[in-house]
Amino acid sequence: MTSEPDSLTNCRFYEEKYPEIESFVMVNIAEMGAYVKLLEYDNIDGMILLSELSRRRIRSIQKLIRIGRNEVVVVLRVDKDKGYIDLSKRRVSPEDIVRCEERYNKSKSVHSIMRHVAGKTNTPILKLYEEIGWPLNRKYGHANDAFKLSITNPDVWNDVKFPNQVVKEEFQSYIGKKLTPHPTKVRSDVEVTCFRYDGIDAIKDALRKAEAKNTQDAEVKVKLVSPPHYVLTSQCLDKQLGIQLLEQAIKDIEASIEAAGGGIKVTMAPKAVTEHDDAELQALMDKRARENEEISGDEDVSESDEGPEVA
Repeated sequence: MTSEPDSLTNCRFYEEKYPEIESFVMVNIAEMGAYVKLLEYDNIDGMILLSELSRRRIRSIQKLIRIGRNEVVVVLRVDKDKGYIDLSKRRVSPEDIVRCEERYNKSKSVHSIMRHVAGKTNTPILKLYEEIGWPLNRKYGHANDAFKLSITNPDVWNDVKFPNQVVKEEFQSYIGKKLTPHPTKVRSDVEVTCFRYDGIDAIKDALRKAEAKNTQDAEVKVKLVSPPHYVLTSQCLDKQLGIQLLEQAIKDIEASIEAAGGGIKVTMAPKAVTEHDDAELQALMDKRARENEEISGDEDVSESDEGPEVA
């Protein structure tokens, strides 16, 4: 199996050939002794000075740096003529790590798109960076932000000079597939009870409160599993927004049912769920439905023993 030509796969992520002094970069520990590869700069070599490994006394270098692990470091010195890059690990704060990792992950996403288009169109990846990636970095702060924006705003491409129409179509098509956000399903399980004479109506009214504020972009649904177990769900592009919607819905149910003399217990706090979770819930609901069918003809079961459906 032959590998792809370097021109189609290898390139630094940024326009500058070397990182700036005091900038934070992601490196991979290449070998013991703190020799590293700068992942964002086409794997050029660098070195973490032993005196810059840790603020504390070094008892074991092996525990501080492990071969193959990625680390965030800060650039101390750059000798462009000799190609020497001195780095420090001990001068990096937790906040620096978060910012560097965020930028690195965005840059990896851009590079993945660049590699794909380069391979599909047989275009050198450096050419794609020079004509598309780096100009978008300058204009939008990061090409990844421009790519995401282009999904809803095609004007992003107006100032981009594509090498040819094939490259343009492949870029737009692949970005649409790769970066279009998908809705996240958020779910919460609750138990709602009210043992007063009009308890069933009180529960129905309370559950309707969860859906009273629904809009086209923010919708909460309520499903009965089996009394008193109900499931609240919402689908949103923003997971956090979905969680906030369910949290507010629970507060609205709580206010209504407690005013009627009942109560609510949250058995599962709002969280994002997977298709597997959905399948388990559906299986549980099917089981409860079969159980209800089996006792539906039992004379001893009164209407008041059945939980309310949300109309």
